[in-house]
Amino acid sequence: MSAQFLRHAAILVVGGAGFVGSALVRRLLDAEARRVIIVDNLLSADIANIPEHPALEFVLGSIADERILARLPCDIDYVFHLACYHGNQSSINDPLADHQNNTLTSLKLFDWLKEFSSLKKVVYAAAGCAVAEKTFSQATATPEDAPVSLFHDSPYSISKLIGEMYGNYFFSRYGLPFVRARFQNVYGPREILGAGRWRGTQHTVWRNVIPTFIWKAMHRKALPVENGGIASRDFIFVEDIARGLTACAEHGAPGEAYNLASGIETTILELARTINDLTGNTTPIALAPARDWDRSGRRFGSTDKARERLGFVPTTALREGLTGTINWTRSHEDMIRSAMLQHAHFLPGLRAELE
Repeated sequence: MSAQFLRHAAILVVGGAGFVGSALVRRLLDAEARRVIIVDNLLSADIANIPEHPALEFVLGSIADERILARLPCDIDYVFHLACYHGNQSSINDPLADHQNNTLTSLKLFDWLKEFSSLKKVVYAAAGCAVAEKTFSQATATPEDAPVSLFHDSPYSISKLIGEMYGNYFFSRYGLPFVRARFQNVYGPREILGAGRWRGTQHTVWRNVIPTFIWKAMHRKALPVENGGIASRDFIFVEDIARGLTACAEHGAPGEAYNLASGIETTILELARTINDLTGNTTPIALAPARDWDRSGRRFGSTDKARERLGFVPTTALREGLTGTINWTRSHEDMIRSAMLQHAHFLPGLRAELE
């Protein structure tokens, strides 16, 4: 899938230092975008993810800061809004920080963009988990028009939905060319354990399940599998997500939502066994209790609409993507350990575990 339509475009990527954002930025630069501006406060990202390129400008700070908004150019062609307060556990620990970094960022950005005449598309990173059915029984693929509950497991889920609602409002009221890209569970290189600033819980270090499992398996640790590993997710490789985002920018209809999903349901127990196999980790899996806040047991996304409307089909099988992510982690082990160790004074025992 070519991204040549982006050639000579001016593009803003909010949250471009994250592992998803940096994969997208590299794709934009490969497509010869005229100018790419990253705005990122590095709250949950690492500056090491930002490539050096003459067409790239990095602005340190929050897109909710009016001083930053005021210095950005008004001739932007495309906006990708990927910034968020990572992730569910951090938002539960500090709902106000989640509001500041998820909800307020979206509102201020969309309000600032509403009068831009040059805009071709604003692509928002929405959350598939926010619309998926809460079930531990047989899951069915979640379509884009699934009903949305008013009861949610975390402020993160709530704020991601509010972002969709604000974007839809600015689309309806001002004609903002707003497209929702509903992420499933993204994984891949450049997701750095411990990246960013302390966000109140151990999940600042032990972020999402795949980088955590890979690190522990590489070091012959037991993988912590909750609730017997019966929960399932839809894992999609970061390079596929980057392609999906540009497909949303090229073909997405304003006001519409599109799942960026593999369409394949994988249980956490299956995931743990695969990672142990790929890393040669023979340490038995450590079964742990279910998370008391999480009612989203089994889920995966429907791929029909994205395939038919965007021409988007993921190409990276889970085992292939995991292999690439493991190789990247091994080659960047010292950097990742350093990022984790910056939080050691908050987590007793972390230094001993890492050294």
